[in-house]
Amino acid sequence: MTPQEEVARIVQWMREKVLDARARGLVFGMSGGIDSSVVAVLAKKALGENVLGLIMPCYSDPVDLEDAREVAEQFSIPYRVIPLEKPFDALLEVLGEEKAAKSLPQANLKPRLRMCVLYFFANTLNYLVCGSGNRSELTVGYFTKYGDGGVDIAPLAHLTKRKIRAIAAFLGIPERIITKPPSAGLWPGQTDEGEMGLTYEILDRFIEEGKAEEPYRSKILSMVRQSTHKRRLPLMLLSKEEFPFSGEEL
Repeated sequence: MTPQEEVARIVQWMREKVLDARARGLVFGMSGGIDSSVVAVLAKKALGENVLGLIMPCYSDPVDLEDAREVAEQFSIPYRVIPLEKPFDALLEVLGEEKAAKSLPQANLKPRLRMCVLYFFANTLNYLVCGSGNRSELTVGYFTKYGDGGVDIAPLAHLTKRKIRAIAAFLGIPERIITKPPSAGLWPGQTDEGEMGLTYEILDRFIEEGKAEEPYRSKILSMVRQSTHKRRLPLMLLSKEEFPFSGEEL
């Protein structure tokens, strides 16, 4: 499928999901990275003015904020900047935690705070929350559970990073955003590939072709197994009587 065909398919799917939910539009985070930029542009194509991009810096690289703002303005995407440093600091204080340079629990608070803000606006506007997770990251669980993984729809979930780069180029997203090292912005200098311990090239080839040399093959399979809980609904111990119908009757 060409990038043009893929864009048309995703845009139509996004419209359908909003209509199915009887919602008015889409709200999404804009980090200044390639995935969120692609989602923002696709959402604008699908819903026009009924979209809202939220730029939510939390001790983030100022370059990322400017990249996000540039995409929003270049493609006339309605957006707001919501700084999260104060609520982040306040939460650490309540928890009795000192701010640490490299703490994964603290770093994961940032996407979870962003999720709360996204759903505030979603509830206020009757919008759906649109995520930017891609197939590469979802496969190995490289996302924060109930953070950037807490969304209503995920239009890029079937696309590897390689394919998203092709779509970004087709959409006209600035080249520096396409080529800059992907980062979740967990701490200064952090990159996706450094955190995962392998490149997207290796990961995408394994996903698309099933090919990877050791030790990467074993590493990928281990990451898939360990992150299974992230890709499914919470486990529930229920009796049949608690759900007397399947939902199809509604």
